[in-house]
Amino acid sequence: MFDTPAWFENLQLRGLSRPPEALHVMEMYRAGGGEPVGRLHLMRWDAKGPLLGVSNYYSSLFGPTWIDGVTEQADWCELAGRIRRLPGASVIRLQPLDVEGVFMRGMQAGLHACGYSVDRFFCFGNWYLPTEPGGFEAYWRQRPAQLRNTVERARRRLDRSHMWRIDIVRAPSPALEQGIAAYQRVYAQSWKEPEPNPAFMPGLIRMAADQGSLRLGLLWLDGEAVAAQVWVVTAGKAHIFKLAYQSGFERFSVGSVLTAALMQHVMDVDGVREVDYLTGDDNYKKDWMSHRRERVGLIAFDTSRPRGVLAWARHHAGKLYRRCVAREATL
Repeated sequence: MFDTPAWFENLQLRGLSRPPEALHVMEMYRAGGGEPVGRLHLMRWDAKGPLLGVSNYYSSLFGPTWIDGVTEQADWCELAGRIRRLPGASVIRLQPLDVEGVFMRGMQAGLHACGYSVDRFFCFGNWYLPTEPGGFEAYWRQRPAQLRNTVERARRRLDRSHMWRIDIVRAPSPALEQGIAAYQRVYAQSWKEPEPNPAFMPGLIRMAADQGSLRLGLLWLDGEAVAAQVWVVTAGKAHIFKLAYQSGFERFSVGSVLTAALMQHVMDVDGVREVDYLTGDDNYKKDWMSHRRERVGLIAFDTSRPRGVLAWARHHAGKLYRRCVAREATL
């Protein structure tokens, strides 16, 4: 989801709070040249700032748009060398990254070989679920009893009290535009803070619909949408990107009922191999998922340049201070 040209196009057009001072799309090559095998999107907010990956709070993962894999150390050294010549490359910060990913390992090795001092930092926890044989039925049996009971009681309560239904919108159609409007109404009446960039989510939903990867779930109660979730299914993985429900409907557990319906759809209809809750260690995710991993950032300092040396000193002084504070707190 996060390494396609369409993702970066929507993020750059609609997801950034302000235009960056510079945008760079670095072509990635195998040693010896030839056709590009990937593209890396970088930016700089201002003339004094570091070189950054094109990512922000919407990005649960950052990496290049792959055309083909870059696997040789020489390929990463060549890329790092060209990045080093960009304005602002005294300090480079890329986040959030897959710790086990090819990009993370290759970029760290390439920057180090070019003379950078490289460090990692924690970004957030990521809860996910590798699916197993048996589909949703087997998965549901393994969920905590409290979660299963909550969803089943909520369904019975809805059946007794209201006319309700769940729609899952997947493709461009009049229903898609109605679904976007319904999603926005639910989000505006939920407990969540307003979107910092209101055009981003409609753009993402339309982009995913055009690609056939959208699963926009809507729970309707007496003709009104009261819960909405945006899931995106790509390459055998379901990404749970956004969820919201109207405040005041907590007693019906409409969010949990909708999550269960979408989970059943992606397992039994789409046949995904993994479901990913993306960003954050929210407690409720432990009930739905089975595994946790961490996303990290990579920060690199060119210590042959004064700005790189100063940033390196500040970074390590900050780490030392936090370590001392943590040690004192345990005494």
